[in-house]
Amino acid sequence: MANSGLQILGFALALLGVIGLVVGTIMPQWKMSAYVGDNIITAISMYEGLWMSCAFQSTGQMQCKVYDSILQLNSALQATRALMIVSIIVTLAGLGVACMGMKCTNCGGDDKVRKSRTAMGGGIIILIGALCAIVACSWYANDIIRAFYNPFTPVNTKYEFGAAIFIAWAGAFLTVVGGGILAASCSKSKGRQSGPKYPISNPRSSGSNKDYV
Repeated sequence: MANSGLQILGFALALLGVIGLVVGTIMPQWKMSAYVGDNIITAISMYEGLWMSCAFQSTGQMQCKVYDSILQLNSALQATRALMIVSIIVTLAGLGVACMGMKCTNCGGDDKVRKSRTAMGGGIIILIGALCAIVACSWYANDIIRAFYNPFTPVNTKYEFGAAIFIAWAGAFLTVVGGGILAASCSKSKGRQSGPKYPISNPRSSGSNKDYV
């Protein structure tokens, strides 16, 4: 059977990963104003996230404003929002399924093979959630890069990667590792040993015994 220590490690990594996804989704620093050209020295730094935009002044004050309308947002931001929410929900569901299949838990019955397969199914669900987060972060990062290198974009409106996107990427990476460990925890060595074994009788020996009677 799979080692319970590896299952606990995979569950812990996936849990840390989903925490990183939640923190990254909430933070407003998905992209920050780039200091290029004449915009090297400025008194205000601009940040934009999935839910709000913030202005950080040199005095230490930060003012944030929630986006007024969803319809005014670009397609990349809307898709990133949806994918990150789906990623968090799917990953949490996978953690719940994996928890029922871990050897260190009592829920899910006493069948060790079935519990191992349940843990594997939870790991696969976690991997699907991590894939959604990777697609979301990569899509948003591609939008930042395209706008940065676009020659028609004004210098004072160019942005670069913020801290939140790196946190979300790190959370997705931890979720992939944890989900992979749980998905690989299904045992195949004892899956065939389900029924009792009986000795096979030799028909020749039984026939020869009848001749002597």
